[in-house]
Amino acid sequence: MRFIPHVTVASIIEDQGRFLLVEEMADNRAVFNQPAGHLEADESLIQAALRETLEETGWDVELTGVTGIYLYTAPSNGITYQRVCFAGKPLQQRANHPLDEGIIGPRWLTRDELAAQPERWRSELVLRCIDDYLSGECFPLSLIRD
Repeated sequence: MRFIPHVTVASIIEDQGRFLLVEEMADNRAVFNQPAGHLEADESLIQAALRETLEETGWDVELTGVTGIYLYTAPSNGITYQRVCFAGKPLQQRANHPLDEGIIGPRWLTRDELAAQPERWRSELVLRCIDDYLSGECFPLSLIRD
């Protein structure tokens, strides 16, 4: 069997103790995730993270570092994802910006509000990435080489 990991990006956007999350439909239920998605052809990881955040939340953000690189195999489908997770800060929300299909909308939650709802996480990476961000270890964007 041929092994093909899926490269994805995600963004931890924090503002005064609240985190920008995406409420979206997955497997016929509303779940929370970071703004996240797949790397597209001819796109850098940083460009992908900025694009996905805008497409899923309507927010322009500034990326400030790399929180971590994660390897995750989804129990629901057996697909392995390599997630590059960025840290950043919000700049501005674009009024009436169209969001991707399946997106209910952006939500700002504290870590504790999110932790209280594990049944609503898209995967366990949602809280893990926030906890890694809160641990204070963040790598420079120069870690990412195009």
